[in-house]
Amino acid sequence: MDNKKNVSYLDSVHRDGRIWGFSLLAILFLFPVVVSLVFSVVPDWAALAKGALAVAPMYWAVGIIEVITYVPMLGAGGAYLSFVTGNISNLKLPCALDAMEKADVKPNSEEGEIISTISIAVSSIVTTVIVILGVILIIPLTPVLESPVLKPAFAQMLPALFGGLGVVFISKNVKLSIAPIILMLALFITIPALNSGTVGIMVPVGVVFTLIVARIMYKKGII
Repeated sequence: MDNKKNVSYLDSVHRDGRIWGFSLLAILFLFPVVVSLVFSVVPDWAALAKGALAVAPMYWAVGIIEVITYVPMLGAGGAYLSFVTGNISNLKLPCALDAMEKADVKPNSEEGEIISTISIAVSSIVTTVIVILGVILIIPLTPVLESPVLKPAFAQMLPALFGGLGVVFISKNVKLSIAPIILMLALFITIPALNSGTVGIMVPVGVVFTLIVARIMYKKGII
């Protein structure tokens, strides 16, 4: 009976996830179509194809790697929500991992699936509310937010977030964390082009590298 319920739940998750995913895809393509119709303009198809050819392969690769990387950690429901709402590596993934850590559940368990989905859903709602408030209050709060006193704090928000999460997960297995930390430090120090905009690529790279290192260390009995 439990297995039937579980299958039914996962079926509904995949069904609704596909519906929302394809709906979002349609909306994304609908916007430029509507703009073209309203303003009676047509894009330069040659220039568009040239630009798309330059950047599309990178996004295809990242998209494939992110699915392989994030789905095992977020679960089916959490993955669908994350890919629809965005900000996975910066917000959804840390939120889900922290929620599962607090609930003491495994990412690949039924409990982890539920906790991950709930945490990402709440995170999406909170983000939407904050964005709405930000749009409403941006003008009156601009002098405060741009004050010299608060400016350094805003520059350290992401380092503080990932630093806090890093301490928790690194402390679980210090031996395993050494190799990926050295790799990322070496890459970001020696390659100036790598910055916050490349997180979508570097997170999957770090995960794959860590899996390989973990396998080698496990075979050698180090962990």
